[in-house]
Amino acid sequence: MEFEAGHIYHIYNQGNNRQKVFFKQENYLFFLRKLRKHLLPFGDLLAYCLMPNHFHLMMQVNAVERVFTRSATPSRAPSKNTPPKKYTTNLNKEIGILLASYTRAINKQQESSGSLFRQKTKAECLTLSEGITPSFYNTEFGTQGHNAFPEEEYLQTCFDYIHQNPVKAKLVTLASDWEYSSAKEYEGLRNGTLVNVELAKQLLAI
Repeated sequence: MEFEAGHIYHIYNQGNNRQKVFFKQENYLFFLRKLRKHLLPFGDLLAYCLMPNHFHLMMQVNAVERVFTRSATPSRAPSKNTPPKKYTTNLNKEIGILLASYTRAINKQQESSGSLFRQKTKAECLTLSEGITPSFYNTEFGTQGHNAFPEEEYLQTCFDYIHQNPVKAKLVTLASDWEYSSAKEYEGLRNGTLVNVELAKQLLAI
């Protein structure tokens, strides 16, 4: 995956061999906590939808790389003269850590082993017409080519597509009925803090 600061991306992955990746409510909630920890330091989440066997995220990337201070464990507390250790990480690496740690938890829960997600997570840029691939509709998810839509509609089309996933899968009647997406925030049914609703309203006709 390639990311550039100041651009918006559609990030998605699917269960390996289309297998389920979320088995119960706590799995969805655990994944959302992981999103907050690993992705929000790099940008603003504008929309998300977790489906039983895949997920979709719409994210504005504000920084590709960040420097953090590593906190010491109680058993290895640094002395007063020891400066805190700093480490550099990037969005690509953090996405990988998120999926790997989630996979370990699910394999333990399900008493299984092996890959949970497809090897490559997709990240398609919605705001660059040249350079990074500006397409998000993919045959893996039974969707159309991106060129079917005018460039100025990319953001709105992706935003709507993400939230309509549970409706198209006939899991719910209304997008806002699905507990594991940001549609509820945009309908005013939940006051969540994972997505930046105000920023999305500035960027989209919502």
